[in-house]
Amino acid sequence: MSKNSQTKSERSGARLAVVQALYEMEISGKGTIEALAEFEAFWIGSEVEGIQHPPADAAFFRDLLRGTVDEQRAIDPVLDKALVKGWPLKRIEAVLRAILRAGAYELLFRRDVPARSAISEYVDVAHSFYEGDEPGLVNGVLDRVARDVRAEELALPAAGRQG
Repeated sequence: MSKNSQTKSERSGARLAVVQALYEMEISGKGTIEALAEFEAFWIGSEVEGIQHPPADAAFFRDLLRGTVDEQRAIDPVLDKALVKGWPLKRIEAVLRAILRAGAYELLFRRDVPARSAISEYVDVAHSFYEGDEPGLVNGVLDRVARDVRAEELALPAAGRQG
């Protein structure tokens, strides 16, 4: 595996782990430091309950988890705006909420990650947990967030615009 594909794979592993950690924190009430320690010691790159968890870029995992938790008050209203009217974030199932929050964190606060890459990665994470319409919902919501906060990055060439 090339260094670049290993880095991409470990970033994908970090995204999957952060969604699992956010879910675990919401269900158990654990804090960020406890979740970081637990996931780094027992989950990332390990087999847990018969499931092999992929290796993860530890620094990226820490940034995603801390950032998503620390910026949740900024993230949630952006997601509420992007969701269908009448379905606020609090009505969304916990794993899906964790996916959307982590994805929105990257779109809002990690400008070093291309928007389309972040969206695609979180759609892949959604496929790890769901077989139904949820990955499509993740794609649609994160795409709306990206169009609001990274319009310049997603701008279509003038000939391709519709209006």
